[in-house]
Amino acid sequence: MKEPIFLTPLFQERIWGGTKLRTEFGYNIESDLTGECWAVSAHPNGQSVVSNGQYKGKTLGELWAEHRELFGNLEGDVFPLLTKILDANNDLSVQVHPNDEYAGKHENGELGKTECWYVIDAEEGAEIIFGHNAQTKEQFAEMIERGEWNELLRRVKVKAGDFFYVPSGTIHALCSGVLILETQQSSDTTYRLYDYDRTDQSGQKRELHIQKSIDVSTVPHEDFPVAPKTESIVGATITTFVKEEYFSVYKWDVTGSAEFTQDKPFLIGSVLKGAGEIVVEGESFPVEKGTHFILPSNLGEFRVKGELELIVSHP
Repeated sequence: MKEPIFLTPLFQERIWGGTKLRTEFGYNIESDLTGECWAVSAHPNGQSVVSNGQYKGKTLGELWAEHRELFGNLEGDVFPLLTKILDANNDLSVQVHPNDEYAGKHENGELGKTECWYVIDAEEGAEIIFGHNAQTKEQFAEMIERGEWNELLRRVKVKAGDFFYVPSGTIHALCSGVLILETQQSSDTTYRLYDYDRTDQSGQKRELHIQKSIDVSTVPHEDFPVAPKTESIVGATITTFVKEEYFSVYKWDVTGSAEFTQDKPFLIGSVLKGAGEIVVEGESFPVEKGTHFILPSNLGEFRVKGELELIVSHP
């Protein structure tokens, strides 16, 4: 049977988390410190579970292992992508991610982590940390040792609709008041460079990974400007943000009814606004803000109807 695979997200508490995943997306969450919604994940630290159809109750990791035909028979030991929504109610630690080679060697074969962010919402004046001002590794290490964070770190103003591509090796952090959808390699490896000397509920400072951060950081910083390309089709506008080594990411703004052909190994979709339906061979599947799904490789032609905004990605 040809149908979308809908997934039940998982939620992770973080000391910087807030309530927007509940108030903005209507997720049934009690905690006021929810920082991350793992929306489409086959990572061992949090697996999405199928909520419909013949695979209902299976984890995404089980589907990847047992039904590789759904994913275009892609090769690889692990499902390659992970989609999250992050609510930065407070500043995240300043961090950096390793590439595949470094992570494989130092983190038990884990993937590296290149990621990208679509800014769903941002408070007036909100910022991110993106990049640094050191010109050599020696200068980088010295500025860290001296605690010259204001001089070292670059800050960038952000607003809703912005998009950032964050390759491994990039120093980065979300700051308070930013809500994003993140598309990333399926990895949970983060090196924490600076955490504002915060303590957790038990009064402990969180672990830092200074030497690993220095090892993997790109010095000098390299910017990766994103030049979105927009095209119109009947019933929708398609914005292409990136087509890079690990993923391609798009925004679909649907107004009415738009026809698509699924010709990728699989597509991941996340509804950020509105409501509507996906129609496959005459059968309708309702979607709304906060719905996450995979369109498997065998889907073929399908239609999206309604008034909705989606972020769509594929490997």
